[in-house]
Amino acid sequence: MNIEKTDFLIIGSGVAGLRAAIELAPYGEVIVVTKDRPAESSTEYAQGGIAVALSDEDEVGIHYEDTLRAGDGLCNEEAVRILVGEGPERIKELISWGAEFDKEGLKLDFTMEAAHSRKRVLHAHGDATGKELERVLLNKVRTFSSIEKYPYAFTKDLIIQDGKCYGAYVLAGGQIVALVAKATILTTGGAGQIFARTTNPAVSTGDGMAIAFRAGAVLGDLEFIQFHPTVLYAPSAPQFLLSEAMRGEGALLRNINRELFMKEYHPDAELAPRDVVSRAIISQMVRTNSNHVYLDLTHLDSNFIKHRFPRIYATCLQYDVDVTKELVPVSPAAHYIMGGVKTDINGATSIKGLFAAGEVACTGVHGANRLASNSLLEGLVYGARAGISAREYGLQARIDECDIETSNFKFNDTKYLGKHSRNILRFDIEEIRHSLRKLMWERVGIIRCEDSLAEAMEKLGQWSFILKEEFSTRRELELQNMIQLAQLINLAATIRKNSVGAHYRSDIPYKAEGWEKHIVFRKQKEEVVYDFIS
Repeated sequence: MNIEKTDFLIIGSGVAGLRAAIELAPYGEVIVVTKDRPAESSTEYAQGGIAVALSDEDEVGIHYEDTLRAGDGLCNEEAVRILVGEGPERIKELISWGAEFDKEGLKLDFTMEAAHSRKRVLHAHGDATGKELERVLLNKVRTFSSIEKYPYAFTKDLIIQDGKCYGAYVLAGGQIVALVAKATILTTGGAGQIFARTTNPAVSTGDGMAIAFRAGAVLGDLEFIQFHPTVLYAPSAPQFLLSEAMRGEGALLRNINRELFMKEYHPDAELAPRDVVSRAIISQMVRTNSNHVYLDLTHLDSNFIKHRFPRIYATCLQYDVDVTKELVPVSPAAHYIMGGVKTDINGATSIKGLFAAGEVACTGVHGANRLASNSLLEGLVYGARAGISAREYGLQARIDECDIETSNFKFNDTKYLGKHSRNILRFDIEEIRHSLRKLMWERVGIIRCEDSLAEAMEKLGQWSFILKEEFSTRRELELQNMIQLAQLINLAATIRKNSVGAHYRSDIPYKAEGWEKHIVFRKQKEEVVYDFIS
């Protein structure tokens, strides 16, 4: 087995990973591992913008209250205070590194999104904010010779010894490589690919959460999945997100009979919280026996739409939809997971030497429902904090304490590299992957109930044998992680017998007793154990 040593290992290259790398670069060697190209992450696809209290009409305290309100009573208030308080500094830092946010005259241009009480969402190039952040952070990373990119490497498992993390085993070029590090940061993003409809890129298969769980880390709040209400619905088109900022600028929702309907569900109509809008759309689809509703921008100035949303306008045109002249067919899709690997406010997990930031992590900052455009800000703020925390830990840690031969990795695994497991002919990887995503969408999606969750649990149980297989390719290993996490999400949704935020059960559509508790999971030997915490 090849063994490489470094001071700091970062798994994932979205906004949180890159910001952590920048924080660590002056203090030692940093390896940033990605299973695809370095720029491929959810960050790159983030359209709407980044929320921050920097406008003349806004205050940090108002952003704080809006975030708590969206989180429906389950936010970690200290984590939210840090997010909104440190956010302005992180944005100013980005601008000093060359970030080009849109302006109105000489001032930054802010827009409105759902559940915000002020215009506080910054955007870049109209609707390419994430891409701009990725560009700036990658350029900053290139200025540090101490940062090494390690692309097209799939992280198989973490290196765990005596309850501490010493890096990770990655599959690269058909070989297992042990990347041994003083401190490791997970920034692998979300898990939207577990669902048949998702805005997430192909890399978002929940790998970080799954490998952390297998290593013994605590995971929490996994039942809270946010579904974005407006995703392009067309047979030949990709599941392309139509930014919430479009509704912030005045776009309306109509059912297939061209009727407005959002006022029936919430006084804020199109700017109601995402979970409310998603459920309203599903209700209208059921009522009208349709696969979609419409997003209507035809009453808005066409030149404004073209300049404000150039990427969305051009993409929809590729699929013969002119958003300035015709109604756009849309329906919800899985977008963001509020839960993940439990961390403190400094990114530390329950395993020494292991840190996490961004969507893979659960600081509690989003509660039961993320406030729109808080995710990029979280990546910046908590990516930096995780970097600082990993630096402080790493300066005291010693790599020579780790004996690879007595770690958690089974050397027998290497004999499977380049081969199929002996059970591979019993099933088809792609067929199960398709069935899993369809099952999660239909039974553990926007609206859940005891019967749908029980049906999903039974089917997921039939696939449990896959978790014991020895696989050697990215697609196979991703499927293992997807099944592992899908089981945990379904279990969390089953245990939470109430409706809070993005978790909605039609059989218990209210905040029943115990709603204020958080559900956490950990692995104990080969069993999944859970607990309730405040």
